[in-house]
Amino acid sequence: MMTYQEFNFNIYSTHFYGQYWQPSKTKAIILLVHGMGEHATRYTESVIPKLTENGFGVIAFDQFGHGKTSGKRGHCPSFEAVLKSVEKVQEKALAIFGNKPLFLYGHSMGGNVVINYVLRKKHSFAGVIATSPFLQLAFQPPAIKLFVGKLLQKIAPAITMGNELDPNDVSRDNTEVQKYMNDPLVHDRISPNFSITFIETGKWAIENANKLQTPTLLLHGTDDKIIDYKGTQEFSNNSNTTTLKLYEGGYHELHNDLCKEEMLTDVVNWLKKQL
Repeated sequence: MMTYQEFNFNIYSTHFYGQYWQPSKTKAIILLVHGMGEHATRYTESVIPKLTENGFGVIAFDQFGHGKTSGKRGHCPSFEAVLKSVEKVQEKALAIFGNKPLFLYGHSMGGNVVINYVLRKKHSFAGVIATSPFLQLAFQPPAIKLFVGKLLQKIAPAITMGNELDPNDVSRDNTEVQKYMNDPLVHDRISPNFSITFIETGKWAIENANKLQTPTLLLHGTDDKIIDYKGTQEFSNNSNTTTLKLYEGGYHELHNDLCKEEMLTDVVNWLKKQL
């Protein structure tokens, strides 16, 4: 038996959309944080079923400016607001599932969020999984765009631009690329509060990785053209509480890539080991 439920919460004048999946016997809870330009429902085909069938409850939400959450597409009030949204969902998780071990799972931009959360906040998370975490971009954004972005962040932080991503870089599986391109809730908008801030907080995380005290599993593909796996490697080298696995030739969305079975098995095995 599995319970599925949608929920909502409001912070920063934003109406958030969330969902949770509760297996009849729940060992632990996974709080899922999706990536840039996408939404949590995209995880219902591979990641969430794999977790729930192994006895892990999952709670997920659409971030500021994403999915079914209200507000301007691709914009957030601040990095602090993004961290606050995770805190709200954590409270919700404890209210629903009771006092069970709680893990953070973040992909890409969500990977940056979960890593920064455990580095910056007092918390009770049992562990962190970060897949292709946005710590360092794999491409150099045009210098003029960065300059303009920094300027706009001061004067018009809600202005959005295209995020420069090529959908073909998401996965080596063309079916997944098509699904991504045909998803009406996927968008390519990004404001300086996401772009500039995440470039800066990614760099900060790498430099402060030695402060990490939470067991962390880092997964990254070596052919990720969006986020540089070398940044994840550097983060791991600077910390003694991380486990790093690189997938040879893997693209950005490992959970939708050719190596997804292996990757999801690695996630479940690591979680079981933590328990």
